[in-house]
Amino acid sequence: MQSKTRPIQNFAQAASKCTAEAAIYGQCIVADYNTVYKDKCANEFMKLKNCYLV
Repeated sequence: MQSKTRPIQNFAQAASKCTAEAAIYGQCIVADYNTVYKDKCANEFMKLKNCYLV
């Protein structure tokens, strides 16, 4: 019988491989967190998203 992996476990594995991208995205947000607006760090977010999806 094949064991099922819970979605959160898949996410945790993907997240652990994307620490550099997550740090860059986090730095972008924190750099000026008082004026965060939609798409402020869109490029950094897309790099992080793409890393997760790989």
